Amino acid sequence: MSTTPPVRPRLDAEAPKSPAGGARYRRSAGRLVPLLPAALLLAVFFLGPVLWSVYAAFTDAALTGPTARDANFVGLRNFTRLFGDDRFAWAIWATVIFAVASGIVGQNGLGLTLALLLRGRARWLRNVIGVLLVGAWVLPEIVAGFTLYAFFTADGSLDAVLTGLHLPSPDWLVEHPMLTVVLANIWRGTAFSWMVYTAALDEIPQEIEDAAATDGADGWRRLVFVTLPLIRRAMLTNLMVVTLQTLAVFTLIFVLTGGGPSGATETVPLYMYQQAFRFFQLGQGTAIALVLLAIGGLFSLLYLRVLKPEVD
Repeated sequence: MSTTPPVRPRLDAEAPKSPAGGARYRRSAGRLVPLLPAALLLAVFFLGPVLWSVYAAFTDAALTGPTARDANFVGLRNFTRLFGDDRFAWAIWATVIFAVASGIVGQNGLGLTLALLLRGRARWLRNVIGVLLVGAWVLPEIVAGFTLYAFFTADGSLDAVLTGLHLPSPDWLVEHPMLTVVLANIWRGTAFSWMVYTAALDEIPQEIEDAAATDGADGWRRLVFVTLPLIRRAMLTNLMVVTLQTLAVFTLIFVLTGGGPSGATETVPLYMYQQAFRFFQLGQGTAIALVLLAIGGLFSLLYLRVLKPEVD
């Protein structure tokens, strides 16, 4: 008795295409069309200059002279000159001092402290402090720079107050230039850290801290072992943003001291400006920009390594 073998389906047979899937694809593609002009503008005005800067760092491009039109590829010559320049070495050191003192310790530390102190306080007090902090932050940097110059300069507002109190009044911009720009940047940018930490602290459930207090943890232990670990993500984000912003500060220092006296406050952005727009060496200036980008990357990697175990 013979049996008919079952008919196997062809493996190479194409499954019918779902019209619903094609319609979803077309709808998704249609939603991307309005984004094309924005993507094009970003490519032209952001990605294009970035790629050109990377290329120019390895050339002798200049603002004047023959190489202003026909730049030559010079390899690592710009970087070799930089790392052999004592002035550039000091600019890196000054940048690190400025970033650590005014950004990491100043803005980040003061913002966290104010957020902790104002937590749970009366709304009117938080509003008053918020207005004072945010008022400095929203000022255009050039306006903030001239305001602080009028405050710190000889015969300025600070000098008048100290003289009225019969206290010594040094010439802050000449005798203590680095301290002056550090204090100026702390005043200018603390509001951002305060807002980040205030939002992070408001997200902590009160039950967790109540449980820690019930277990006998005092205020300091609750801060170190409960509160700070719970806001590690906010700390990481804030530290990275504040550090990168501080590394790029130019206008504030330029208005206050111009990098002086005698290069005491000449950070990498000011040194880059000098090379590119005063000495007209664009290739050298873009090479400095890449070094500054590398410094920011090193800070970011450090933060990720230190805070990663707690974030995960």
